Amino acid sequence: MPLMTTYAGKDCWEERTQVPLLVLAVVFGVAYAVPIVTPGADAWVHRLCSYAEWAVWAAFALDYLVRLALAPARWAFVRGHPLDLLAVVLPMVQPLRLLRVVSTLLLVGRRARMAPQITLTTYVAGAVVGLMMFGSLAVLHVERNAPNGNIKTLGDAVWWSFTTMTTVGYGDHAPTTGLGRFLAVGLMLSGIALLGVVTANIAAWFISRFERDDEAERRQTELLEELTLEVRALRAEVARLSAPAEDTPGGPAAPTAPDVTDAADVTDATDAAGLTDPTGPPPGAPGA
Repeated sequence: MPLMTTYAGKDCWEERTQVPLLVLAVVFGVAYAVPIVTPGADAWVHRLCSYAEWAVWAAFALDYLVRLALAPARWAFVRGHPLDLLAVVLPMVQPLRLLRVVSTLLLVGRRARMAPQITLTTYVAGAVVGLMMFGSLAVLHVERNAPNGNIKTLGDAVWWSFTTMTTVGYGDHAPTTGLGRFLAVGLMLSGIALLGVVTANIAAWFISRFERDDEAERRQTELLEELTLEVRALRAEVARLSAPAEDTPGGPAAPTAPDVTDAADVTDATDAAGLTDPTGPPPGAPGA
């Protein structure tokens, strides 16, 4: 099979199955929550929810196998997705409900990260809500019937999950069974990792915002400097054009305007100086 055809087939499969698998993830969450929230429901409800959980896990396992078959380098695909392989194998080796939940969550998280329309913020927010919800349900399922357990209601479980994920740990509620404490360790580690991602994301947003503001200020400063230089050059040009020509070094001399005097003024000046005979014709006239 050509390499480009293999890549195209794998991308096409992932694009077409993205939305259906996310819908199945929601179905899995509902099927997992109903028997825990309503333990007194009819037996057929519990069986239906169990079948739904297995069906969703099987759909994600099938998705992994199809992507493995369409991968151009299958061994590299297996090495690059170890958690996916573990999520597919674990429920078959030990069909515990908790392992099925963890496996399905791992597969859902992998496909959610592959979705181009899901940003980092959306993924982190979804991961926080999902971990808190499934952590609360899991610890309630484990601790509800424990002899010395103090997590008996869904509200207690949600409060415990919130304080555990944020590493506050008031101590008013704590798991007493081994499996419950194992869940607590996983929830604490996941909470620390997610809070670190959230903190880094917020810090990156502030830094990018300040960088954009600084870039805008630098651009405005550069524009003002260019405008100042242009104004200075324009002033120098205007001063050069409006300066007198004689002040210009090496410039041509300004032309002298002809001394045009009125004829009457010339005659008056000549008579005043006594240069003409009042009875005779003017000097230089014919017949003088």
